[in-house]
Amino acid sequence: MNIKEEAKMPKKKTKKTKLKKEDDKKLFAFLATFLSIVGFIIALVAKKDNKYVMFYAKQSLVIFIVYVVAAVVAIIPLIGWIVSPILYLITFVLWIISWVYALGGEEKETPIVGKYAKSINL
Repeated sequence: MNIKEEAKMPKKKTKKTKLKKEDDKKLFAFLATFLSIVGFIIALVAKKDNKYVMFYAKQSLVIFIVYVVAAVVAIIPLIGWIVSPILYLITFVLWIISWVYALGGEEKETPIVGKYAKSINL
């Protein structure tokens, strides 16, 4: 096939897919939870008006705070070495649960942290 024949051939139409608003909010809610504090900042900047995204972004912020507390507790000799691994495990499990809930499409409170996230006003 030469260049002239290629020029005469009709170009294939490519379908441009647009994210539905439902998928968009799920994506940003997931990113807010998955990326922790960075995701919270992204959600705050990009989707502050979206109630669903901010619901999960606030929960992500609380989970991050629990993680920071676990890191501080880890510094304490003996007690910290026992308590911090438990806090890290709890934080990890809550983090995974928040991903699942964020992708689910419904506003479900992540256990333990959900009630604290509600009290955050932005």
